[in-house]
Amino acid sequence: MKKLTYLAVFEKSQTGFGVYFPDVPGCITCGDDFAHALRMAEEVLGLHLYGIEKDSEPLPASTGNIPELSSGDVVVAVSVFPTMVKDEMENRRVRTSVTIPQWLKAAAEADGLNYSRLLESAIKEHLGIAS
Repeated sequence: MKKLTYLAVFEKSQTGFGVYFPDVPGCITCGDDFAHALRMAEEVLGLHLYGIEKDSEPLPASTGNIPELSSGDVVVAVSVFPTMVKDEMENRRVRTSVTIPQWLKAAAEADGLNYSRLLESAIKEHLGIAS
């Protein structure tokens, strides 16, 4: 499984830490304390790289270059597993609304029908996707 690592700069502020990745433009986050900022950095990096791949753009190179730091700034290597992020994003459950007659809804509820399971099975069957 491919692991990608980028350097992150953690900038101390009055309210916690701001985080940015010099090699990944636009990938920024923050946290209330260092531990929270680190968790957020891992999450935002994974999601940002997922978005880049989803747009069929090349992933940025990890150069290891560090900009000039201010006093109190910390540099940390942050790693993500893009395949795990992709699997999580593409297999997450999402809500969708459907419209059916009231009498059908009442009958389905009386029978204890699981709408989500039935709809998922029906869509898979319609599209010819094996379960």
